[in-house]
Amino acid sequence: MGDFIVLGIILTIVFLAGFKVYKDKKNGIKCSGCAHAKSCASESCTTGSPASKNKMIIL
Repeated sequence: MGDFIVLGIILTIVFLAGFKVYKDKKNGIKCSGCAHAKSCASESCTTGSPASKNKMIIL
């Protein structure tokens, strides 16, 4: 029974995080976690810049 509660909590957190990203993208926010999301001047926030294409994501 405890496993189902933990699984439900994890799934809820993942769903809410995905929903926030979806809602932010729909509202035109480029960087979802950035404090200056709508007016970010950083090159890392622009999706079309060559600098963002060269970044390697390491998990």
